[in-house]
Amino acid sequence: MVRAYKGAGDVTYEESGGINPAAGPVALCVGGSNRLTGNLAPDFWGACCDADEVEAGRLFSRSVVPSALLTKAHMPDLAKVVGAFNVESVESRPDEFIRQRVSRKVEFESLDFNRGFLATVPEEYDPVALRELFSPGFLDWVTTIDREIDFGINDRQFWFTWKLKERSAEELKLALANAGELFGRLHREMEMEGLHHYPPGPWNAGLEPFPPD
Repeated sequence: MVRAYKGAGDVTYEESGGINPAAGPVALCVGGSNRLTGNLAPDFWGACCDADEVEAGRLFSRSVVPSALLTKAHMPDLAKVVGAFNVESVESRPDEFIRQRVSRKVEFESLDFNRGFLATVPEEYDPVALRELFSPGFLDWVTTIDREIDFGINDRQFWFTWKLKERSAEELKLALANAGELFGRLHREMEMEGLHHYPPGPWNAGLEPFPPD
């Protein structure tokens, strides 16, 4: 099903994602199973691979399958605004997990968002930058996604995890459509704040260098 995914443009499939040549941009989802790289959804370039793999099947015919999908894209422009942040669904997180992160929690004006998600930044980062980046419309949209999701910025890369309800071609397409929508909305949030951002393109997938500022 992953091999057959077409995306919105050129997409490369690899059974296990490797690294780019030494002179090329940094690859995404290195070592990830069933890696897709390229134009995954309209105006969204990145890479996707299996995540949270588990054993499934009968006793003598068990196989390792994904329970989630991980999508990544290079976003150094967003990382200049908020160096690192995590937004994690609290749906299946134990109370102890949440208590460990309360000191770094970022609260927003949306009660629905605060109830459904735990947003944190590392201690060395100012939480105000993240609070100012997410508009009320953005927060409301995130709460309408009917899957368990996590997303954030780490190592100047946007990442998005989608918990699978089923392993199907339709679910893959839906996951990548939402990853692309979130990527686009983050770009629009930056544009509304008057912040510099690169146009979406193959550089977000590590296929070309970023254009000059």
